[in-house]
Amino acid sequence: MTTIIQQPLQEFDENTAIRAILEGTAGATGELFFRSLVKNLCSALHTHGAWVTEYLTDSRRLRAFAFWLGDHYVDEYEYDIAGTPCEPVIDDHCLIHIPKNVINLFPRDPDLTAIGAVSYLGIPLEATDGTILGHLAVLDIRPMPDNPRTISLFKIFAARAAAELQRIHAEEEIRQREVKLTNIINSAMDAIIEFDANRIITHCNPATERIFHCKFVDLYGRSFEKYFTEESNEKIVSLMKNLDMHRKTTQHMWIAGGLNACCYDGDHFTAEATISRYMIEGNSYFSLILRNVNDRIEAEQRIQSLTSETEYLREEIKAIHNFDEIIGRSEPMLHALRDVAQVAPTDSTVLISGETGTGKELFARAIHAESKRSDKPFIKVNCAAIPASLIESELFGHEKGAFTGATTKREGRFTLAHKGTLFLDEIGELPVELQVKLLRVLQEGEFEPVGSSHTCKVDVRIIAATNKDLYTEVKENKFREDLYYRLHVYPINVPPLRERGDDIALLAGSFVKKYSRKFGKKINPLSLEIFSKLKAYRWPGNVRELQNIIERGVIKSNNGTLQLDIPISTVSRPKIIRESSDDEILTVQALEDLERTNILRALEKSGWKIAGRDGAAAILAMPPTTLSSRIKVLGLKRK
Repeated sequence: MTTIIQQPLQEFDENTAIRAILEGTAGATGELFFRSLVKNLCSALHTHGAWVTEYLTDSRRLRAFAFWLGDHYVDEYEYDIAGTPCEPVIDDHCLIHIPKNVINLFPRDPDLTAIGAVSYLGIPLEATDGTILGHLAVLDIRPMPDNPRTISLFKIFAARAAAELQRIHAEEEIRQREVKLTNIINSAMDAIIEFDANRIITHCNPATERIFHCKFVDLYGRSFEKYFTEESNEKIVSLMKNLDMHRKTTQHMWIAGGLNACCYDGDHFTAEATISRYMIEGNSYFSLILRNVNDRIEAEQRIQSLTSETEYLREEIKAIHNFDEIIGRSEPMLHALRDVAQVAPTDSTVLISGETGTGKELFARAIHAESKRSDKPFIKVNCAAIPASLIESELFGHEKGAFTGATTKREGRFTLAHKGTLFLDEIGELPVELQVKLLRVLQEGEFEPVGSSHTCKVDVRIIAATNKDLYTEVKENKFREDLYYRLHVYPINVPPLRERGDDIALLAGSFVKKYSRKFGKKINPLSLEIFSKLKAYRWPGNVRELQNIIERGVIKSNNGTLQLDIPISTVSRPKIIRESSDDEILTVQALEDLERTNILRALEKSGWKIAGRDGAAAILAMPPTTLSSRIKVLGLKRK
């Protein structure tokens, strides 16, 4: 290690010191300047160490650009100013000189003790507006007596260090502005082309490459003439002359009527455009900003298409929320739900059959919700609700101009359902000519949109539903047999409401709660009399009809009692009633007497055993709790 000869601070040649520092830093900038400054400063002032730092305002820390200590540089030196002699330099914006006992004055600074410092001299580095940029400091392991010449010399080089630090900050700000400007230009959707007075392209942004179907190397250094029609070139040249003539008043112009541009590969497009002029080192430069109008028209058409798709999906979401949960605990219903649980995790095609209003779509949504595709779209098509002339376009989409009225391209339901589930409701109504195309999608997973020769591949799970007997339709040549067997992979039959026993009461109670909340009415619990009426009805419209009747009943209710409006002509009479004429209408009391008689027969047959396999409840096909309640209400007692 080099031995440092210590000399008293006041005994140094000022001219020699200045010359040594100037010569050591004259040819350097930035970090090299600071490293040379602190080393030569230590040598000229005969101190043990010197460092120049940058002030980090938010964290109140100093980070060294350069630190010379003893005979070497200390790299990556950064510290918190709290409790150090640098703190008053930064906070008070003033020079601090501590001739001796610096460790005693700042005992919280561990670096002073480690170095064995005795004296300190520090000065802030300020910008022209007074902002603290950093500081310059020296320390010694011996006393540092006051010397005006030393302080003056120290201030001179502190000013030089502040100027260099401010220059670095200015360069960084310029660099950041240039980066921002470059990002703005490169991220613009419009083409930006810079060219000189000779119409040679000097710069362009990425959008230019995209719009003109080429690379920067195909444009740079070339005349832009080949990229515009002759008429447009003449227009640009005329505008360049106009801007040169009016350079003091006009720097940019809107190009009326736009320009006709030619792509690198021969395609053409119409562009909206502006032209600007500016000077660089005494030379004129121009910039063209172009927007492909064709792209805008296509984008507008795409937005229109997406808007239609969004509206469709919004209606589908609304439909989902309008459905209640599947309610039912009757054996036919439980059997159907077990089928749903078994087939849902697979990708097998499902055919749901059932009468109108039984909730086939609800079953289809349940299958989708429990499948591996639950996070993908569930798309619905009602084959009976769409005209035969439009069903193909609805399913498979169409190209622009494929038929009269096809002003834009449109995606079909199969495309929307890609990776998800497509629910084909009322599949029995699908026209025979389209059944072949549907069969191909089921077999090969591909189709062609209307008016297109391009084959589209899709991955879609099919769930179909029908209220017809498709097998009979096949026999009558109304439905293709091969398509029937493609759909009939896993059949599920949704039972009609009349076969679901006490499910009617459960559903009715659920609908009462729903519509009483909707209309803000308080409805009393349904009586056994109402339940009897509901169970006696044949429900040709199934759950949908029950829902409508309950909604209508809640609307008509004014005193808290549900007002049922069931078509009496379709109410079935129990098989156990006494013989009566066909046109006889039973009163409520008569129905209650029949119920009493029927329960008594079941009780006598079971020996008044209510629960169990041979109990009266099993004979009547009703829950034991319900039977016990009816016995109590009807006042039945064992003789």
